[in-house]
Order: sequence, then structure tokens, then C-alpha cells
Amino acid sequence: MTQLYFVRHGKTQWNLESRYQGAGGDSPLLKESYDEMNLLAKHFSKVPFAHVYASPIKRARITARVITEQLRGKPGLSLLSRLEEFHLGKMEGMKFDVVKEKYPAEFENFRNHPDLYDPTEIGGESFSDVINRMTPAIQMIVRNNPGKDVLIVSHGAALNAEINSLLGTSLPDLRKRGGLANTSTTILQTKDNGRTYQLVKWNDTSYLNRPIDPTDVV
Repeated sequence: MTQLYFVRHGKTQWNLESRYQGAGGDSPLLKESYDEMNLLAKHFSKVPFAHVYASPIKRARITARVITEQLRGKPGLSLLSRLEEFHLGKMEGMKFDVVKEKYPAEFENFRNHPDLYDPTEIGGESFSDVINRMTPAIQMIVRNNPGKDVLIVSHGAALNAEINSLLGTSLPDLRKRGGLANTSTTILQTKDNGRTYQLVKWNDTSYLNRPIDPTDVV
């Protein structure tokens, strides 16, 4: 059995400000986010992770490095561009309420109707685009780590889409489990080398010891 621990990066300034932050944008991690990375690392200190994989975007890369340095045996860390966040085009860096006014259909469908989300106007990626680029990376990770525990650090919207897809969720229903919080962990396991996946835990933040704020979740 291979277990995949999917971690969303620590909270950033743009997360706090409710701004879209995709593959084309980045903002600094908040000071308190480092404390939360440490709490996550402590929580999983006894898990014998074979390897850590992360998006190369700075907020995810730093999150992965901070956590990895504290894990048992200090496993190796590999950066994979396929694990990047959605490319959000014109929405990048814009506040949610501004996008809601300027691109109402894109705003509504990105949040609630993945099958209807059309990024043509904004110049971004669709849900299918993201899933199709991420899935080969996950398949490679499982293939290279049979029967092991692996940590994967990526981004909220991309992880939400990919994890639900791995669980066999249809495109219209990808958002029905809700969002993923900053520094949360979602665990999947596969007993057949990646042909099927089972959900062990969704959006776990119990180790953060604080209530989750709406700006934490995407």
C-alpha cells in the first residue's frame, strides 16, 4: 500500500488579502505560516516518508523545504512543474470581489461549476488541463515509491481538482468536498499501484490548534 500525503502550502499575503494566486503569481509566506509548517512536521515526525515532491513555485517550495528538514531521516526533495497551481491569466493577483464584478461567469464557475469553467477570456487553464498535467506526475510518484509513504506539497485549487479526480469524482462534482486550507493535509492510499485510490483523510488541520479562517481555504 502506498500512501500519499498531499499538503497545501503555507498561508501567504495574497491568501490573507483574498487575491487569486496561481502559477503566474506569488506572494510572501506569512510569518505565522512557518510556525504552522513546524506543527505539521512535528505531527508527522514518526512517518517514514520515502521522498518529498513539491511544486517549484516559491511558496510551495519553501513550505516543502521547511517541513522536509524536520522529517524523520530527512528524505530527498524533488521539484515537479506538473504540481504547479492553476494558470489564472488575467485573474492573477486580483481580489476575489473585483473578479466577481469583472468576470462573473469565470468567478462563479471556477468556485462552483468546474465543468462550466471556461478560461478562454482570462487566458488560463481549465480543470481538465490541470488534471491532465498533474495525473502523470502522481502516477510517476506512485510507480517510484511502491508500498511507501510520500509527501506532496502543492497548491489549493490544483490539489483539490487532482485529488478528487484520483478518487473518481466527476468534473461537475469536483468542488463538492469543499476547499483545502493552508498547511492542510489530505491523505490518499492506493493498494493497486495507482489504478484506484481511497480517501483516508480530507483537509486535516487538527495539528494547527486554531480555528480555520475563511481566508485559509480555497
